[in-house]
Order: sequence, then structure tokens, then C-alpha cells
Amino acid sequence: MKLGVLVNLNDGNGIEEKIKAVKDMGFTSCQICCWDMNAYTDENVEKIQNALNENGVTISTLWCGWRGKAAWNFYEGQNTLGLVPNTMREERTEDLLAGSDFGKKLGVTQIATHVGFLPENPMSETYTEIVELLRRIAGHCKENGQYFLFETGQETPVTLRRTIEDIGLPNLGINLDPANLILYGKANPVDALDTFGQYVRDIHGKDGCYPTNGRELGEEKPLGEGKVNYPAFIARLKEIGYDGPITIEREIDGDQQIKDILMAKEMLEELIAR
Repeated sequence: MKLGVLVNLNDGNGIEEKIKAVKDMGFTSCQICCWDMNAYTDENVEKIQNALNENGVTISTLWCGWRGKAAWNFYEGQNTLGLVPNTMREERTEDLLAGSDFGKKLGVTQIATHVGFLPENPMSETYTEIVELLRRIAGHCKENGQYFLFETGQETPVTLRRTIEDIGLPNLGINLDPANLILYGKANPVDALDTFGQYVRDIHGKDGCYPTNGRELGEEKPLGEGKVNYPAFIARLKEIGYDGPITIEREIDGDQQIKDILMAKEMLEELIAR
């Protein structure tokens, strides 16, 4: 397994320094995350490619955001996150297709995003509509030589597996965020591998706790301080033959973020080496 770290593209300013920081922290892999579709420019392609080459860093996955309001909770989130809310589907579809095209220029072979709170009921009209829309987006990624990855969290593992099976394309996979499965109260990430382990193609190294009320997500924590059982998780990944990237994500800023990332790196290196 290869360790990496999440890098935010934003508008593209300072991306060279961020990729250099990946190298300085001792990583050779990263995910690039972008919530600003105006950053999908040829100028930024050149900046990123030059910085990757200069620092010996590769991109495992391009994480593509989408426009509009996003409320990360159990109430507003139902109507604002991903492709499930019908008020923003077409615009956000355009955003994901643009991300795929940007990724192709970068030579990236995996695109990831949050699709939203996928319906548990496979007989619902919304579920059918989302499956058709995702088939269209994943088909575009396939033409670009890319896998389309679902980041976990807002749906149960069996719902995610069912969605992948019903879309039926060969270029579908999972960006497994084990902390998100806990933050959303959806599953134990070690057990979830029994359901969808064969589809996992990238992993977020993140930790957190279960929700303590019915409205808000659980709290993210430094790796090792939450409820993800990382010794059991890494051991199970080895058992199922996973040898892909683990991309460390810590959703805070400043010096403490760097300290937590380096601590996570040390812990994961030790577990992987066992």
C-alpha cells in the first residue's frame, strides 16, 4: 500500500507549493481535490504537471466537487449533497463531466465524488433516475480512460454495492473513507469490506466518531483517536489483497493539520509493515 495526502486545488494559486509540501512530508502520492470548476484550466494542468514532475509525486485520484449549497448534516444534507437533489442534477453533472475532462488532460485515471444520500429503496423513482444519471457520467469517464469512484459515507455499504451493480459498467469503484462510514453512522468500515471490498480503489486515511444526535455528523478526529480500528482495518485490507493508495485526509488547517498528517503517516507505515 502506498501512502499519500489530500491536496486542495482551489483556484490554482499556490498549487506548486502544495505539491512540493507533499514531497517535503515524505509522500510520493496525492489526491487533488477541487471545488472550484473555474480551476479546470489548461494553465493549471501545466502548473500541476510541472510540479508533479519536479517533486516525484503522482496523483492517485482527482476528487471532483460540484457547484451549489452543500450542508454536511442529516437534514439539509438530504436536499443539498451530490446528485440526488433534483434541483441541481444537470449543473452538477456538467461539473463532474468537466472534472473528468480536466483529469484526462492531467493523465489521471480515477475520478471521485460524493454522490449524495443514495436512496435505500431500489424501487423508488429517485433511485432509478440516479442510476441512469450515474451510468451517463461513468460512461463519459470510461471514454476518458477513467474509473468513476464513489466516496463512502452517505449510504450504507449494501446500497452502494447495489448501485454499482445496477449501473453495470466495468469502470466503477469506491473511494473508501472509513471515517465517513462512522461519522454518518452507516457501518463499521472493517465489516463493510465484506460487502464492497472488491470495488475499493482508493482510501482516505481519516478517523472519527459516531453521531451523538440525529441531526449532526460525528466528529472527525486525528487518526488513531476515533472509532476506526486501524490495526484491524489494515489487516483486513491485506487479507482481501488491497495494495492501492491510502490518502491521508485531515479536515483542519494550520500547523496542527501537518502534525496530525505526519502522525497518521507514521502510524499507517507501522501497520502496513506488520
